[in-house]
Amino acid sequence: MINQFGINLGFYMLMPYLAGYLAGPLGLAAWAVGLVLGVRNFSQQGMFLIGGTLADRLGYKPLIVAGCLLRTGGFALLAFATSLPWVLIASAATGFAGALFNPAVRAYLAADTGERRVEAFAVFNIFYQAGILAGPLVGLALMFLDFRVTAAAAAVVFAVLTVAQLFALPARREQKAAEHTSVLQDWRAVAANRRFLLFSLTMIGSYVLSFQVYLALPLQAEYLAGAHAQVLVSALFVVSGVVAVAGQLRITGWFRAHWGTGRSLAVGMAILAAAFLPLLVIPGPGRFGVPAAIVALLLSTAVLAVGTAAVFPFEMDTVVSLADGKLVATHYGFYNTIVGVGILAGNLATGAVVGAARAAGADWAVWAGLGLIGAVAAVTLYRLDRSQPEQAAGEGVPGIRGEPVSPIRR
Repeated sequence: MINQFGINLGFYMLMPYLAGYLAGPLGLAAWAVGLVLGVRNFSQQGMFLIGGTLADRLGYKPLIVAGCLLRTGGFALLAFATSLPWVLIASAATGFAGALFNPAVRAYLAADTGERRVEAFAVFNIFYQAGILAGPLVGLALMFLDFRVTAAAAAVVFAVLTVAQLFALPARREQKAAEHTSVLQDWRAVAANRRFLLFSLTMIGSYVLSFQVYLALPLQAEYLAGAHAQVLVSALFVVSGVVAVAGQLRITGWFRAHWGTGRSLAVGMAILAAAFLPLLVIPGPGRFGVPAAIVALLLSTAVLAVGTAAVFPFEMDTVVSLADGKLVATHYGFYNTIVGVGILAGNLATGAVVGAARAAGADWAVWAGLGLIGAVAAVTLYRLDRSQPEQAAGEGVPGIRGEPVSPIRR
């Protein structure tokens, strides 16, 4: 938990300010800035499967330590890099570092908490969101000194994490089957898990919607607030972070008590879809004025945070259940790769629709489209949940519910 807080603290100290540093003090062209950010994203999202596979074969702890060490080097290099090739190398290193430790952290947590996975991932999300909330604030304070100071401080954070995980984290290696199979056989086994693949594809909807706190919602803030947009954008992240940190355990406990794992996923997805209703009703300042439009934006952000908090613990638990406890890190890596591709496609589509809808005077279309994505995903999750009992009844086969059917029924 502390490791994940530190990871997000160090990462978000630096990354929100990277584009401005590249375009400003380093003087890189816009295409070069896009290339650097794209390389960083691809080296993480595109390599999750590699990181998960290595974690299953080498153990979770070595990959967590290696990822923290590599990100230490990447951020340290950013503090000194002044040319595009070195910046690209540093960005690729920081991205691949995330691909190494991300699946391993989740697999380690799942293995170490057993039947309390849902509660563990709920607490995990608190630390995760707290890091996102604190990181930009610490980074902003350091940016008054210099970006290179911020980069060096982020490198120090990851250096401390590397040493702490190396000496304090117990070794854990769950997967033994991987020792007797090839990597391609492992990947084929994951790809042959049709229920897991369907679940992964469905959950793209969740990630596309929750990611709008970084895309469509800030664009709406700029549209409403103009020169004061940065204040409103900061308010969005504060609202999102506070809801997650303060409400995660209560949200998870209430959902589990009332819905169980599978149904909680469907209901949580429905909440994500409903989050865009305030913006559908008040898509801009023309109908009720700027203050009402800002209230609608903040309300949508808060509901989106509630939906994300509702989905995340059950989502992580379900991945383990669908993996049947085998090649868990590989499944997480495969899962993250699928949703990463989905996020990329969703962001491209959302950005195009935002521009076209605003030009046509149909701002509501953006929010209607996002709500429709969530509604389709919610219905699909509901059907997946409903289809499981007939297959698993009497057999105790873990499905989308995340546990055998009979305890959920009780």
